[in-house]
Amino acid sequence: MDTIWGAIYKLYGEYGASQARLALISFDGERKQAILRASLDVVDNVRTAIASITSISDKPVAVHVLAVSGTVKALHGKVAA
Repeated sequence: MDTIWGAIYKLYGEYGASQARLALISFDGERKQAILRASLDVVDNVRTAIASITSISDKPVAVHVLAVSGTVKALHGKVAA
C-alpha cells in the first residue's frame, strides 16, 4: 500500500492522493493479488499510478490491473474466472 500511495502522490500530488480514497479490501499472498477500493471519480488516475510502479523495496516488479468493478461481489467473479 505504501508503494501505491507513493505512486499516486508522485503523479498527482497531495490533493490527487486525497481524492483517491484508496483502501485495501483484501490481499491474497499466494496468488499475489489485492483488491483495492478507490473513488469512482479517480479510478483512471489510480490505475495509471499502479501501472507506473516498477519496484517494491528495490526489487523489480510489474503490477497489473486485472479488473475494475462497481461492487466487490462482481469483482470476485471477474478475478476468479
